[in-house]
Amino acid sequence: MTRRRRVALLIESSRAFGRDLLRGIATYARAHGRWSFFHQERAVRDPAPARLADWQPDGIIARIETTRHIEQIRRLGVPVVDVFGLHRLEGIPSVEVDQETVVRLAVEHLRQRNLRHFAFCGYPGVFFSDARSHHFTRLIAETGHDIHVYQTARHCPNTDLSLVEMRSLRRAGHLAAWLKSLPKPIGLMACNDMRALQILEVCAEHGIAVPDEVAIIGVDNDAVQCELCDPPLSSVDPAARRVGCEAAALLDRMLADQRPARNPILIKPSVVVSRESTAVLAVSDTHVAKAVRFMHARRGEPIRTADVLRHTGVSRSTLERRFLCALGRSPSAEFARVRLEHVRELLERTDLSLRAIADRAGFDHVESMCRFFKRHAGQTPGAYRRHAAAAET
Repeated sequence: MTRRRRVALLIESSRAFGRDLLRGIATYARAHGRWSFFHQERAVRDPAPARLADWQPDGIIARIETTRHIEQIRRLGVPVVDVFGLHRLEGIPSVEVDQETVVRLAVEHLRQRNLRHFAFCGYPGVFFSDARSHHFTRLIAETGHDIHVYQTARHCPNTDLSLVEMRSLRRAGHLAAWLKSLPKPIGLMACNDMRALQILEVCAEHGIAVPDEVAIIGVDNDAVQCELCDPPLSSVDPAARRVGCEAAALLDRMLADQRPARNPILIKPSVVVSRESTAVLAVSDTHVAKAVRFMHARRGEPIRTADVLRHTGVSRSTLERRFLCALGRSPSAEFARVRLEHVRELLERTDLSLRAIADRAGFDHVESMCRFFKRHAGQTPGAYRRHAAAAET
């Protein structure tokens, strides 16, 4: 009987990204090989466990942050795959999230809200935040719109992210002044969900309306954290499961004595999970904006045009004319777009049955949802889900 491969996982599990990395690794192991894992609760910067060498791993998948990590791991003399991306290390390949794609998804999501002003808020000095700030600035500049970047003292590159986040809380007043100074309405990308949560709290404390004045999107799609926010936070899903799965596949090839790729393997995310923090449409017509907010808030209910008319207090012909003038489409077409986006998210991010999805999306019958989805998306819900699942692996 083939001996199980011993694979050490030096990956923190306190945040959604790390947990999803582990899920992706587990998915690969179940499908492709007999692996035995060494894993324990840890923070990103924790040193390798003292007893790791005694366990005699065949290979390691790690989020390598410090030089101490590098020294400890190299001493073991086994194949290693990095899933952090901070360092470029000879003989240690990496699998990483494509940061440009993360930002591009966020920018496209905000631009779909018809916004004309954009801002970025991160942790200067933290490598992934700086990368996202760079791409955001460049992509917005290409659109010709103005951009505002939050400026504060740069953090030391070796500072623990949790410590950076805690220190940033002390500058809430400075952040509030910056947020108040921004032109409104504005679309704001935070470097991660934790930063977005801090921004939401400052906005609430200082009377800055979200999403009407500031539409906020984060990164990581930590479902618990995003749903606990008020309003719930839109976020880019960074495809951490795919990163974990690809890292496991790469380590498997290395264990079979195949040479690793010289360049980092970049995984391109494909999903923004839309929640109420970006449920805004920047139009000067207050009736249209009010109608669109109502559609987003009730997207899981079987509302009709009559419900929208009662909410906005205008006639059907007036609302139709205003929608065509502001958006170039009718109220029913806008609600179909909002509803389609909701069904897509449920298909991609949940394991719910089609019947359960139809119920959550406000359809009376699953057949009605399937006809709606096929008409607007060009394929059945089942085919869409299979394609999305294949992209995750």
